[in-house]
Amino acid sequence: MQQSRYFVVRKDEEWTIKFQDEEYGPYRSQSEAMLFAIEAAQKLGARGESPEVCVMGANGNFHPEWTYDRDATPPRI
Repeated sequence: MQQSRYFVVRKDEEWTIKFQDEEYGPYRSQSEAMLFAIEAAQKLGARGESPEVCVMGANGNFHPEWTYDRDATPPRI
């Protein structure tokens, strides 16, 4: 199964989603960006991929926040 990662990134006072070589947004909040990233990831999961949504922490490192095969329904944000 192919692993695809969406990265939710803080950029100044806004949030963006990075996927492959593309950037989407800006979004007003982390929650809003997460909802859009998870929606896109669910579509990939339905096509047989194993997408993951990662969020940039305060230290600049990314951590997985949502994984299709583990968290099939979106979290409450």
